[in-house]
Amino acid sequence: MKLTRLSALVAATVLAAGGCSLDSTNDNADVVNVVVGYQSKTINTVTAGTLLRAQGYLEHRLGDLTAKTGKKYHVEWQDYDTGAPITAQMVAEKIDIGSMGDYPMLINGSKTQANERSRTELVAATGYDAKGSLNMVVVNPDSTAQALSDLAGQKVSASVGSAGHGTLVRALKNEGVSGVDVINQQPQIGASALESGQVKALSQFVAWPGLLVFGNKARLLYDGAELNYPTWHGTVVRRAYASAHPEVLDAFLQAQLDATDFLNTKPLEAARIVAQGSGLPQEVVYLYNGPGGTSFDTTLKPSLVQALKGDVPYLKSIGTFADLDIDGFVQDGPLRNALAARGRNYDAELARTANPSLLHGTDPVCNLPVDNPALASELWLDGANQTQPAANPTCLLKAIRAAQAKGSKVRAAYVPDAEFGTRWLADKSAWVQQGADFVPFDTIAGARRYVAAHPGTVEISYQQALAGAV
Repeated sequence: MKLTRLSALVAATVLAAGGCSLDSTNDNADVVNVVVGYQSKTINTVTAGTLLRAQGYLEHRLGDLTAKTGKKYHVEWQDYDTGAPITAQMVAEKIDIGSMGDYPMLINGSKTQANERSRTELVAATGYDAKGSLNMVVVNPDSTAQALSDLAGQKVSASVGSAGHGTLVRALKNEGVSGVDVINQQPQIGASALESGQVKALSQFVAWPGLLVFGNKARLLYDGAELNYPTWHGTVVRRAYASAHPEVLDAFLQAQLDATDFLNTKPLEAARIVAQGSGLPQEVVYLYNGPGGTSFDTTLKPSLVQALKGDVPYLKSIGTFADLDIDGFVQDGPLRNALAARGRNYDAELARTANPSLLHGTDPVCNLPVDNPALASELWLDGANQTQPAANPTCLLKAIRAAQAKGSKVRAAYVPDAEFGTRWLADKSAWVQQGADFVPFDTIAGARRYVAAHPGTVEISYQQALAGAV
């Protein structure tokens, strides 16, 4: 597999930031500057970025400090497409707090450690998926490719050094696929390259796969959950800045907790706010940020930290990666204090593995409790200010038929992939009929694996499943 060198990528980004001065604060006696780097379209960082910013949580927390101490704070938000430029600005001491995915976080810790003023610490998680479904490989809707092996000898777009690229590398290695030519591109460039046929597939992090599939510009080929390897996003801070202004870091973590609690309790409203702030369709935001999607939990779980350690060989394989003391890089003390100030126990939340946001209620069509995350589905009708839960995918199909019979238009419908549990779009899923039941899969390969293992089942289209759900 041909790879662009990671060192060249990061070096170019650092040079782009080189014209900046070396002090982001430039504090005068009365004002402390806070520069926050985030990625508005990487919606698993919204609780440390888009949603947090839109709700004004940080400014509110800092305003409380001003009221108590008289010290004033000025917040500057900087939006980027990926984590690399945020790291470059932190190396240049121009960003104080940033959020990014797992591979970029490791690069961040490695690249900033040479200078004590730029050195960073990982202080909180934003969102995660224990199996890795936040990274996916998509192809054109009319592509003949049905499995990763069909990409041998083909060009595939990915952002080298990103979680999406790491997933591609792992997946190709696991399945023994060689000869793939990886084209290093930013997500939006790769999306255009896929649409024009310049590349045969695109491997990216959220929300790009869902965005392209929702817009009928791609079909899901490979779900990162097949790797059963955690992927996540988190918050990093320059250690020197946190030491100089610990009250700012605490205010940021409190604001992140505010945003996390809001998202988990009001996911549909949060999706609307994030959609406005990111330019993404609300249906796509809700695909990932809705119940049963990304787990938004701030604690730095041992399984996630261990996954970071397992990511290091990949980073070393694609470029110069200075050894990083990951246990020293991960610092949970500030978050422990932030939670304690709210009367919450860090260790208790650390031990929690269930998604904080799950579907509940009663299915109004099948009259069943919605209590099984592996089956719980969701219908969103056009014009409705709330969604309708379904006990299982078959009941969801019945609910869609009932709504359409009344003249209602479906805005979006979500189902869990039967193999890995990944939340996905019902009308973009591959379906299998098993007697009177209908079973959804986010990839054709998944549906065919199921059919092969379950005699008497048959692969069908979404429209056939809809017609059969009576």
